[in-house]
Amino acid sequence: MRQLIYALRFRGETIRIGIDGNVHETAASASGCTMRSRIDAGGLNGSLRPERGPEAVLESELTFTGATTFQGVGTIAFGTGGHRLRFSTVGSGHLGPAHDADRRHGAVIWRVDGGDGQFAGASGLIASTFVLSDDGEVTDHQLGMVVVQ
Repeated sequence: MRQLIYALRFRGETIRIGIDGNVHETAASASGCTMRSRIDAGGLNGSLRPERGPEAVLESELTFTGATTFQGVGTIAFGTGGHRLRFSTVGSGHLGPAHDADRRHGAVIWRVDGGDGQFAGASGLIASTFVLSDDGEVTDHQLGMVVVQ
């Protein structure tokens, strides 16, 4: 077994579907990146630098179970070789007010439920923090640790 660790910034759109509008479908993509965190006398500095190459594509469906809570499922396809993770929420995710009036800030822990290609039989966890604008634009920062056979 080996561990794959990744950090990605997905950008895309979320649309409301369903009779009550309580279901959100998200489609987003992310290029590979180099993440840098630096601590110095000024405090914390961080950056993500995009890398050239194929992208990861995220598709998810969130069902809101309360004013600020949701359950969800989804997939992430890494490149074009059929390497896909399946995931679902651990407990409930949270989406609440953000620093801007037209945005909401959320977080969720995803459980890796297996996958295809290099992710067949995979397990692990993904931490996701995201910002969602009123017009459906989403930016999702993920840090994942995936265990593969």
